[in-house]
Amino acid sequence: MSDVLDVVKQPEVTLSASAAKRIAWLIEQEDQSDLMMRVSVSGGGCSGFQYGFSFDDSFNGDDRRFERDGVSVVIDETSLELLGGAEIDFVEDLIGASFQIVNPNATSSCGCGSSFSI
Repeated sequence: MSDVLDVVKQPEVTLSASAAKRIAWLIEQEDQSDLMMRVSVSGGGCSGFQYGFSFDDSFNGDDRRFERDGVSVVIDETSLELLGGAEIDFVEDLIGASFQIVNPNATSSCGCGSSFSI
């Protein structure tokens, strides 16, 4: 009898073309081509969890990298558990412009979309 390894598929996060374009523009403004956008989830916000966006030039051991059109987004494993299957988008409308996350794991979110609950 042979042992069978169970392979656990890691959750994916996708970037919209609009998000990739905006990230590339922001990195160009910083004049540091080695930057990656770091997306994280932490406790807080109106709904229990909140999204965080920052730039980072380091890749940690528990990070996963997602790429589109030459830009990279890194997400730590703990945050990825809450973001699996999500899409990161950049939206411009009459009230402003922002990164938004379409998260299939969220059961509700606040009006501005920066926090959510599961």
